[in-house]
Amino acid sequence: MLRSLKGLEQYKVSATDGDIGSVVDFLLDDDHWTVRYLVVETGGFFSERRVLITPISFRQVDWSSKEFHLALTMEKVKSSPNVDVDKPVSRQHEMDYYGYYAYPYYWADAGLWGMSAYPGALATSRWYDASVENAENAGDIHLRSVNEVRGYDIQGTDEAIGHVEDFIVDDETWEIQYLVVDTSNWWFGRKVLIAPRWATRVSWEERNVQINMNRQQIKNSPEWSPTVAINREYEARLHKHYGRPAYWDDAAQRVHAPAAQ
Repeated sequence: MLRSLKGLEQYKVSATDGDIGSVVDFLLDDDHWTVRYLVVETGGFFSERRVLITPISFRQVDWSSKEFHLALTMEKVKSSPNVDVDKPVSRQHEMDYYGYYAYPYYWADAGLWGMSAYPGALATSRWYDASVENAENAGDIHLRSVNEVRGYDIQGTDEAIGHVEDFIVDDETWEIQYLVVDTSNWWFGRKVLIAPRWATRVSWEERNVQINMNRQQIKNSPEWSPTVAINREYEARLHKHYGRPAYWDDAAQRVHAPAAQ
């Protein structure tokens, strides 16, 4: 199912033996536009600090009570490697993190999550030393705070389209399928969906995303409402309007957003 990341903020996070804290941010990688970590603000048993939680650790997600249940103990999370989430998270930090939890590296194979499209597959895989060699050859990655990317400008072929307000994520793969774009600077009260893979250029330094679409195309796009769940019929109309291949079609070529400039 597709969900708003804003809607997932403040979800509670609990270990097998107690509460850990609540979600305050997410880190996504800027190559695959996939959420790699939840940033969780802790308290009580942990004292106040922020820890990273990967979706690999999920035991269950209770959408009705807004809670992520982890297959980890409180002590395991408390003793996890310290990471300053206000600074760039390096590949070395990730290697320390994955080594601590004995998870195979998600970047060691060609899939979105290792050899799979789903993070849960790594939870049942045995950690293997061969992944270290793959990791060393993978180069560094840039993990971006979702809170930081909100507000990025969206530039069309003729004029500015608006700015990023939110993200729509697949709650099984944790891939960002759409950016929610606020167009109120020229089209009051409307928000539209743009897939990050449709971008022609992303500049992290200039804080903008360029797309090969004009204002009229955006204005004629299928109406989107944040109060209505996104279904496949709506997605098909959206992709048809923009003349883009459906990402869920196995025959379609998957093209990710361009690398950071």
